[in-house]
Amino acid sequence: MNRTPVALSVLSLCISAPLLAGPGAADVTSFAKQLSGPASEIASMRAPSPIDATIHSHSALLPVHFGDTGSGERSWQGSLPVENGKLRFLVFEQADTNWQVDLVTESGREVSAASQATRVFDTDFGIEQARVPAMRYDYDNIKGDNWTLRLRAAAGAKDGFVLIEGDQATELASWQTDRRQLVGQRIGLTALLTTSADDSVRVGRMAGRISQAIIRVTAPDHGVANYPMFDDGRHNDGAAGDGLFAGDFPASMAGDYVAQVEARGVNQAGKAFVRTAEHLLPVVDASLTLAASRAVAIAVDADRLSIRVPVTSRAPGQHYRAIGEIWAADASGKPIAVAWLGGMVTPSDGVLSLGFDERWIALAAAKGPYELRNLRIEDADNFITVASAERLFVEMPALRTRLKPSEIAIDERMTMGPRPAGTNDTQGVGTRLLLVHGYCSGGVWPASQFATSSTFLDANQNRSNDQFAQRIRDFGATWNSFGTVSHSQGGMASLHLYTYYWSGLDNATGSRLMQSVGTPYKGTNLSGILATLGSWFGIACGSNSSLTYSGASAWLAGIPTSSRAKVNYYTTSFKYTNWYTNDYCQFATDLVLSDPEDGTTEQVNGQLSGGINRGHVTGQCHTSGMRDPAQYLDSSRNATMNSNAAR
Repeated sequence: MNRTPVALSVLSLCISAPLLAGPGAADVTSFAKQLSGPASEIASMRAPSPIDATIHSHSALLPVHFGDTGSGERSWQGSLPVENGKLRFLVFEQADTNWQVDLVTESGREVSAASQATRVFDTDFGIEQARVPAMRYDYDNIKGDNWTLRLRAAAGAKDGFVLIEGDQATELASWQTDRRQLVGQRIGLTALLTTSADDSVRVGRMAGRISQAIIRVTAPDHGVANYPMFDDGRHNDGAAGDGLFAGDFPASMAGDYVAQVEARGVNQAGKAFVRTAEHLLPVVDASLTLAASRAVAIAVDADRLSIRVPVTSRAPGQHYRAIGEIWAADASGKPIAVAWLGGMVTPSDGVLSLGFDERWIALAAAKGPYELRNLRIEDADNFITVASAERLFVEMPALRTRLKPSEIAIDERMTMGPRPAGTNDTQGVGTRLLLVHGYCSGGVWPASQFATSSTFLDANQNRSNDQFAQRIRDFGATWNSFGTVSHSQGGMASLHLYTYYWSGLDNATGSRLMQSVGTPYKGTNLSGILATLGSWFGIACGSNSSLTYSGASAWLAGIPTSSRAKVNYYTTSFKYTNWYTNDYCQFATDLVLSDPEDGTTEQVNGQLSGGINRGHVTGQCHTSGMRDPAQYLDSSRNATMNSNAAR
């Protein structure tokens, strides 16, 4: 389904209507780059609209809460809408509970779910080693519009979940109302129905009717509460009755919240439906505030300035991602954008310092007064804004450069700042190709297929992109220079490393500095669902907001074009067999991903705007244990990556 028209229509409706700690911040400061870029990049470096991270769901993940029957067993039942004569669902139960799974027809007849199924699979759902066991039931030709699923278990059995697939033509589109995710704020979510059943995209009431919508919230302390959503025109939901629903909930503590939007109603054809969208929403403390309405620029070495912003920090040593824009005046006195600036910064002595090259001012032929606009300071793991300012006056010293715009060539010092002297990136010896795995994974690459290579190993761990990147850097410090071949999240971590920190990547030579396969640069829908399942079952690696649509969108808003251009990426998907068979890479994840996909990453969300797309291959899945061979075992592609890799 082409979702671009959906996003535009949704936007018009809106107008009318715990990760593990990384190295210490003091270490980060010593090798952080001082980033800047041309005014032409400013729009892409601004905070993204929440609608850019919309979740499109054609499935429903429903909690199973057993009740006692009084006869020594527990039971639960729920409705299974049949929208197109087919039905597929997954049952997630705790190990060794042995649920009895039955179906009840519209006439009230109860039958074994397995006896009526076209296929029954013992499978699992997840990413790499973060998986939850499940049993899948498929029905290709099921009579009636509404069946009932009845589950029975022995006394003492724990609760679980059921995942139901609906007709893919009807989706629930859900997104954050804004990016407020600080302790003490209220987090808003918005949702509407979309359909492409007749080859035209329709949204809101045109796509069907939502009769009820709620937000089911699991807090960091595992408490669960339900909050209503409204379409009355009084809750940031557009016009009353337009099909756009909205609601919110309070964030009273720091940590990961899992918010499920659940919507029920009838689709465009009058068939009953149920859909859910799972949002993983990290909430952080407002650990820093701006302490003044102006900044002071201090001249440092050569053409470099240090723009110092007064702040009050309640988290000593914590580092942040800061991004802002320098504005000045042109020859006629009209405001002009000079450049953007930013990077990873650590406040010290009440000041947050941003490095900047005054040649950007000369290149823009700008003059005072100077302003720092659209400054946002974000936590470095989740890219949630903890402090911001639309405008800060900048007290600028006398500029030293006398170069004319025609005499200035943008160089590394302008875009990344001065290279640090005597740090690990210059002390290593030799060259290397680093083979990098992904989230909750291990050494997946066949090392024998890559010359002069070493395997980065942080087995079965859960890291933010920032934490992951620093570990790659520390491992690579053994060598003076290195390139990377990465799988899954490893591709995001490598790009993050090159963007924000000096390392051996900056010394490497060769045609392809960073290469990746199966990296969800725009996120994956599995992250939110895994977080929901993990809130009950527990998943060894834990939830990861870097892999969600919203987390990836926020992260990408700080990755400049020049860094993206250093990435060569590949995507894969399952092999198509025939038009009448449900093709897949993985039995379970096929119910929630849109084709083509590799079992974890949808092709559309594996794209990196500004990167070099090296192609898409069918017949390869994300990892081992799926239907088709694992994408990282393609010896032909590995040979190509090996021969072209920078080292």
